[in-house]
Order: sequence, then structure tokens, then C-alpha cells
Amino acid sequence: MEKERYLRELSKCVRCGSCKAFCPTYDEDKTEAMGARGRLVLLWGLSEGLLKPSRILNDRIFSCILCGACSGLCPPGVDIQEVIYHGRSLLRRSDAKRRSLRFLTKFYTKRPELSFRLLRMAQYILPHLLKKGTLHFLPELPEVSLKNEGRVFTISKKKGRVAVFTGCTVNFLYPHLGRTLINILQRLDYEVILPAGEVCCGVPLRTLGLEEKAIELAKKNLGIFSRLNVEAILSLCPTCTYALKVEYPKLIGKGLERAMDISSFLIDKLSTSHFSLLTSHFKSATYHDPCHLSYGLGVKREPREIIKNIGIDLIETEEQRCCGFGGIFSLSYREISEGLLEKRIKDLKKTGAETIITACPGCMMQLSRGAKDTPVLHLIETIEETCFSSNK
Repeated sequence: MEKERYLRELSKCVRCGSCKAFCPTYDEDKTEAMGARGRLVLLWGLSEGLLKPSRILNDRIFSCILCGACSGLCPPGVDIQEVIYHGRSLLRRSDAKRRSLRFLTKFYTKRPELSFRLLRMAQYILPHLLKKGTLHFLPELPEVSLKNEGRVFTISKKKGRVAVFTGCTVNFLYPHLGRTLINILQRLDYEVILPAGEVCCGVPLRTLGLEEKAIELAKKNLGIFSRLNVEAILSLCPTCTYALKVEYPKLIGKGLERAMDISSFLIDKLSTSHFSLLTSHFKSATYHDPCHLSYGLGVKREPREIIKNIGIDLIETEEQRCCGFGGIFSLSYREISEGLLEKRIKDLKKTGAETIITACPGCMMQLSRGAKDTPVLHLIETIEETCFSSNK
């Protein structure tokens, strides 16, 4: 965001407080500066020279989970997420607390495969690092990632062609989800492309105020995926989809319009003839809305409709809440993250549903830690379990 636009967005805030209604961090800490309005006021003070970078100021600006719940509630239409991103880029040099996270994130985005191998080694050599320490949220790492080079999954009679943006979490932590998506797409007669050269969507870098590095990655992904002759660019991660479709135009002037969530793509391609409850292990489920999918992309109906079409009894929670993951947020603000997770698990448990379904690998990771005795599935796993059962 350019400085002029940044200041213009800040000046639009009328301090009405509408943005506080569903703010998860404000829900945990009722301090004014832990809500969107307070953060905007602080950044205005910084821009006017009334405030200087400090540990407390940094802590308030970086404590935003960037869920997007506030953006749709702002009457003057302040682009709150982009303002927070820009504020973090201004404060990053004075932010010592996350210095090591910046180093590690930059290292990972440059050398993802090496980082994956090192983490796998740490899983056995330093298990406490993954179980109780800094990376407590990580699941057991798989033997191999989904891809380390481009691949095309061809079929004899194709109906169409789609590309998959794997994203870091699916590629390295949940490769089985990617394989499941490919399998379902092929069963629907789609040729699937996993293009070579895909890099991180850039959101972790932006979260830490590293805008320049995020721009580099965005340009690489745009160059790779915009050249593909495909019907859609699908991702199992709403954060990646949101970045490609919504954030890239703001970051580099152009995004990937064909980027879409899998539920939006599959909703009119799966018919009741594809499903059978004969292979399902559960009859009831509750659905958790990923923040970037519901707030950012406005996708709420499609996953629910798919679940109902399958024949599963969908039991809704009383209200929508963030699970508290937020990627790097859960590293910097573990206590708040755990508090949000506890509340969300309580909501989900109240339904009495046999399983929890979500459409985000990050939410899946977080919820699995809290709902120890209740299965947590990605929507794509639910579809696979009940889809084309006659062909199994």
C-alpha cells in the first residue's frame, strides 16, 4: 500500500467501533487497543508523529489475527487488513520480538524443501520442539511432500483442465489432502496440473511486515499460473486462495481471477448420484467456517450444501468464531490463540455432532489439538469418503 493511500484509509475511520463486534482478539482482551478501532487510532498517531515505535505499540499492531471479520463491518469501508499490513511493514525494524520469526520465514520461503527435511529431523531429534515447544501446533510430519516438481495428471477423456495451488500446509504437512483432491478431480474427468515453480503465497511474510519479499513471491506465482490454460486454479487453503484472488491485486496490481475454493468449484459438479452413506463412518457433523473463506471470500453456503447433499445431518453452532490459529499469530500470541481455541471447541462440542468438518488445513490443525476425542476432517476428505462409492 502506498503511503498516500495508507493515510487516506486511516483518515476514513470515524471511530464508530463497528469493527469491534466480531474481533477475536478484542473478545479475549477487552482493552481498546486489542480491537481494530484501537489499532487504527494507534497507526494514525504513528503517522502523525504523536507516537513512536515501541514494544507496546508493536505488540498491539502485530496482535491482530488478520481474520478479516472487521473489514465487512466498517461503514466508511476502511481496508483494515491492508492498513494493518502496511503498519507492520513500517514497524518491522523496531520489532525485536519477531526478529527470529522473520529470519526463519525468509529462510523457509527461499528453501522450502530443505526446511521440510530439517523439520522432519527435528521431529525425531528434538521432539519437545514440536510437541510442547515453539512449534506445538504441528502434526506428525509425513515422509514426503506432495510435490517437489511440476506434474500433470492426465485422463483419457477429459471434461476440462484445472490447476492446483498446493500451498505450504497441504504440500508439506497434509499431502494426503492434495492427493485426495487430485483423485476426486480425475474422477470428475478433469486433467489436473501441479505446475513447477510454485512458491509460498506470501501471506506469512506480509504478516511479519516483509512486504518486499511477499511481492517477489506474488510476482512469481502470478507469472506461473496466469500462463496456464485452465478452467480454474483450486486450493484447499482459503488463505492461499484469498491471497491469489484478493490480496495480489492490492499488492502487485494484478491477481488470479480464476483462483477459487474447492467447494465453489465442486458445488455444481457433484450430484446426489455421486454420494452414498454406506461408506460413511458418521451420520452427523458440525461445520467450522475458516475466517478467510467466510469473511474474505464470502463462501459459506457451498460447503454446507455439499455436506447436506451427502446426506450428513449438519448441526450448526450458535455463532461463528475464529479458532485462533492465524498461522504465525499462534506462535507470537500463544495464550490468546489457546483461549480462542478453547471457546471454539466449546461451541462445537455443544452441537453433539459426531465429527467436525472444516475447509482449511490450518483450522484443521488447530481444532485437532483441541477436539482430542472428536474427528476433525477437511471437507475434501468428507467428499472422498462418500463420493463415487460404487467405484471403490
